[in-house]
Amino acid sequence: METVEEHPLSGCTIGIMGAGAMGGALCRGLVTSGLVSPQRIIVSDPHKVHVDALQSHLGVRVASDNVQCASQCSILLIAVKPYMVARVTSDISSALANRQPGDLPLIISIAAGIRTAYLAERLPSANPLVRAMPNTPAQVGLGACAYCGGENASTEHLRMAASIFRAVGTAVEVTENHMDAVTALSGSGPAYVYLMIEALIDGGVKVGLPRDTAHALAAQTVLGAAQMVLQTGLHPAQLRDMVTTPAGTTIEALASMEHSGVRAALIDAVVCAAERSKQLA
Repeated sequence: METVEEHPLSGCTIGIMGAGAMGGALCRGLVTSGLVSPQRIIVSDPHKVHVDALQSHLGVRVASDNVQCASQCSILLIAVKPYMVARVTSDISSALANRQPGDLPLIISIAAGIRTAYLAERLPSANPLVRAMPNTPAQVGLGACAYCGGENASTEHLRMAASIFRAVGTAVEVTENHMDAVTALSGSGPAYVYLMIEALIDGGVKVGLPRDTAHALAAQTVLGAAQMVLQTGLHPAQLRDMVTTPAGTTIEALASMEHSGVRAALIDAVVCAAERSKQLA
């Protein structure tokens, strides 16, 4: 097992540009996991309340602006909305141009739909780039993230990126041509699951359960089922069959779901989201 000293992030100073929900989650994950000391994290955000909260709760440093992050950090995390990426890259490009090619930071973008080619056009040509797509459960340490290497990203750079995202969940490496699919599946996926949980709650209420009881049972059922998929390594169909007894209640429910097109609806949702992700590029 890697020690903190042997970890890819050992000795790195990380700048997080954007301290909203996802930037804040990554900041908290890095500190609470012990991977990076608070004094090696610098956050910047135009919303003072966001950076003040992280500084107060975690003891991280606060930059006056994005330029200060770009001047001092060995890893820069762009954690802003896609429409703000142009402004952030404009802010930091001059500061990066003043650094030696061998001293350029690794830049990791988590902005949905932003290709590494887009970043490469706006930053020094030698800058190593990584693109990533985490999802909102990172806020509770159960995120799913995919990442890919862009311009000048070495194996070590990818290890650094993986370490950051594994501080808040699971991270897998993919090729960039798969990032639209990732956005559609795990990036948007929590919304599909929330809709399913909401429907299960309403179903429970319809058959007589108090809403708070249905809420607790539905959420825990989804959590437990997901954990069984991950921990057993069995195919979901095998686990489904373990619940489904002949002529029982479960097969009756599954037949109804197939008749209603639930499986096709979920597949279509991922396909539609992937197409929309491509359009945003």
